[in-house]
Amino acid sequence: MHNSALNILLLIGTFLLAGMVKGVTGMGLPTIAMGLLGTVMPPAGAAAMLVIPSLVTNVWQLLCGPAVARVMRRLWPMMLCITLATVAGSAWLVKVSPAWSGFGLGVALIVYATYALIAPAFTVPTQLERWLSPAIGLTTGMVTGATGVFVMPAVPYLGSLNISREELVQALGLSFTVSTVALAIGLFMHGAFQVTQLGTSAMAIVPALIGMWAGQVVRRRISPKRFRHCFLLFLIVLGLELFCRPFF
Repeated sequence: MHNSALNILLLIGTFLLAGMVKGVTGMGLPTIAMGLLGTVMPPAGAAAMLVIPSLVTNVWQLLCGPAVARVMRRLWPMMLCITLATVAGSAWLVKVSPAWSGFGLGVALIVYATYALIAPAFTVPTQLERWLSPAIGLTTGMVTGATGVFVMPAVPYLGSLNISREELVQALGLSFTVSTVALAIGLFMHGAFQVTQLGTSAMAIVPALIGMWAGQVVRRRISPKRFRHCFLLFLIVLGLELFCRPFF
């Protein structure tokens, strides 16, 4: 089969699976897509493929709720810092050797999945948010810029805030949307994201949405907790493969 056909099948399969994970767990589409695509292409190229489907699914998540303005007012310092650090840090994703940027991606996947499996829940006092939110934003932006994965430490931090479940879902959607846009800007500035790639990236919207629908069906039939554990273990295995690649 021709390489272009194989690439299209890989893209469809990746976003079907990533969309299904998001449909079951409410998150994970960019993380699992970066991990899978990162095994067959440079992470900068994988990040470029993610831009449109990630943006569409996360804007949808952000807007599906009543607390958009309230969440934005509360988290704007964190979002500003994510943007600045991601745009600056994306140079690492583009300029570092693909094997070593894959190594960084593998580390990010392992750290996130291990943390999500074993870390206890915690709560951040409201009075600490003023200085902690920008710090978390800067750290998240640097990790996003270097690896294309924007879950650490933003996801555990947002989960630790004293907000409702609906607001948390929208806060995650806001964080992921800002990270996606900032990463696209950074990749474009460093020549790793071309306008011609928009068509290929847009192709991933349909399988991602089909996967999300399928994931929502699956969620009603199996334990989301068990599925989440399997998903996190899969991320660890994927991360280990990327982590070991520069040494073999």
